[in-house]
Amino acid sequence: QVELVESGGGVVQTGGSVKLSCALFGASGHMTTLGWFRQTSGKEREFVASIDFNGATHYRESLKGRITISRDNEKRTVDLQMNSLTLGDTALYYCAAVRRAHVQAMGLMPVGLVEFWGQGTQVTVSS
Repeated sequence: QVELVESGGGVVQTGGSVKLSCALFGASGHMTTLGWFRQTSGKEREFVASIDFNGATHYRESLKGRITISRDNEKRTVDLQMNSLTLGDTALYYCAAVRRAHVQAMGLMPVGLVEFWGQGTQVTVSS
């Protein structure tokens, strides 16, 4: 059974930074693309970033330059560093995993096809 466990959310002031972490359990890491999505109330869950086992990355275009996704294959973790936060970054952030998928696929596929989700971690940006 694959499990994703997120940590690192919280309340951050505008302009600040936050780092989210996600641990992967129960899946073969080398076959798994990991990533992050976010969702606010009343809106669809949207892709943020993804990374494959070899470290290739893919980002939501509007967030490029402010976020960095990284992965530690030994520890089986994926992190999301977000800088220069705005009120618009307030959301519930979900860790996601897809097996045997190209790194860009996670950002292109319907959300319903993402295989595994974490429970979500809240990031609230305050002014």
